[in-house]
Amino acid sequence: MRLSTSLALVSLLAAGSLAVPAQAADLFSPVPFVPEGWIVTLKGNLRVGPSYPGADDFSVIGFPSLSFRRAGTPERFGAPDDGLSFSLLEESAVRIGVVGRFQGGRYLKDDRRLFGLDKVNWAVEPGVFVEYWPLAFLRARAELRHGINGHHGFVADFGLDLVQSYGALTLSVGPRLALGDSSFARTYFGVTPLEAALNGQVTPYRPSGGITSVGATAGVSYTWSEQWSTTAFVTYKRLVGDAADSPIVKRFGSENQFGFGLTASYSFGAGR
Repeated sequence: MRLSTSLALVSLLAAGSLAVPAQAADLFSPVPFVPEGWIVTLKGNLRVGPSYPGADDFSVIGFPSLSFRRAGTPERFGAPDDGLSFSLLEESAVRIGVVGRFQGGRYLKDDRRLFGLDKVNWAVEPGVFVEYWPLAFLRARAELRHGINGHHGFVADFGLDLVQSYGALTLSVGPRLALGDSSFARTYFGVTPLEAALNGQVTPYRPSGGITSVGATAGVSYTWSEQWSTTAFVTYKRLVGDAADSPIVKRFGSENQFGFGLTASYSFGAGR
């Protein structure tokens, strides 16, 4: 498997999260100004996952992000594979707001077997999310997003997380379900007759929208102090439906999509 490295630069407004420029000299140094009564959490994120949807090789993505909360309020749980989100409504059991994700592109330079297939540029996916805690240890979350740049389809992610804390240690695990419309499916999994003729190893294919994958995510977080915490996680997706039947996946990729990640967080602010 081939390993390629890229830097995700996504400036997305997010509930609890806001991407910042990668050129920041020090991810863990205080910013010049912290609003009175707020706590800022600065994060350094490292992600390893398929280089494009359906790929059998991996890419490494690193990016910084920020989150904010009022002083005196506990930090809310966020699953490690949540999109960057910003709450517009936040009650004890419900959160509603805006969300965004980054989707890497598909390029010939990363996999020469893709010769003849159209390049797919990187994409950002702004949208909305709803989060609900029916029980103190159980969280349900849904995201609906629309692609910009690399694709122009609608995608949705649904997740359920069992969350348990043991002192400074927090464990989470739960199932995942992903959907994409026809535009999304044809961008990443479709093959036109011209592409098939140029490539010579795949046949024309026109997928429809629907469920694209099912899977699960597990994470472990440890709070070292009031300022420092770390999170490690693993994800698994199994492509299904028209996505799994794509000749791109069957010839060059894999139905099994694994991901890994690590985040280091530093919190500071008024009253710290």
